[in-house]
Amino acid sequence: MSILESLRPAAGLRVLVSAGGNGIGATVARAFCEAGAHVHVCDIDQAALRRLSAEAPGITSSVADASVAADVDRVFDDLRTTLGGLDVLVNNAGIAGPTGPIDEIGAEGWERTMAVNLNSQYYFARRAVPLLKQSKAHPCVLAMSSVAGRLGYALRTPYASTKWAIVGLMKSLAIELGPQGIRVNAILPGTVEGERMNSVIAARAAAAGVSVEAMREEYLRKISLRRMVSSEDVAAMALFLSSPAARNVTGQAISVDGNIEYL
Repeated sequence: MSILESLRPAAGLRVLVSAGGNGIGATVARAFCEAGAHVHVCDIDQAALRRLSAEAPGITSSVADASVAADVDRVFDDLRTTLGGLDVLVNNAGIAGPTGPIDEIGAEGWERTMAVNLNSQYYFARRAVPLLKQSKAHPCVLAMSSVAGRLGYALRTPYASTKWAIVGLMKSLAIELGPQGIRVNAILPGTVEGERMNSVIAARAAAAGVSVEAMREEYLRKISLRRMVSSEDVAAMALFLSSPAARNVTGQAISVDGNIEYL
């Protein structure tokens, strides 16, 4: 296999993307599908799954709340029928969580952020690993963290705490699963263009008492390239990390962020 050929994921990979109905997850799912993979996604948003199915009929799906263990179990029940096994897990579920000073963040917001962003990583990994151990296709786990998993993030402590924890989980699993040939890496997106980022900027602007436009400019000043990234940028990294070219890349937290200098 040539170097150029190795940059493309092997055709026929069986891929599961959690929270794959919208945003980064949907872009990743479509990218794998276009690369010849068999893709199954889950999402809490049934309407989003219907839209994705219309756009990419080859992608199968399950309705599930990634923070609920029983829902995740049902996803893997569906997976037996749709994929018959697993080669790549994209552990993508996550929410922004509350914005505000730590003494004003309620327990409910904190706990929901932990449940969606961190507990889901555990629920999917524990069910995926037995299937990945049976894979002969350079199996891997991709854990979606964030640039907030390498930098402190004032007023976003629940979110940042989960994203740092995901990196720790990834590095531990890379050591644990390496002898079985399973690679584990984390992708750390930066400021990703789209509706979710618009909401985050608006919430942070309100908390800081400044205009949305001023807060957007503040975000851009923190990025060395002075631009946001796209969900396609993140999907491209996911494809690379699942390709033969990355067969010796594991235990890494890889930023796709234009080099965010501080938060």
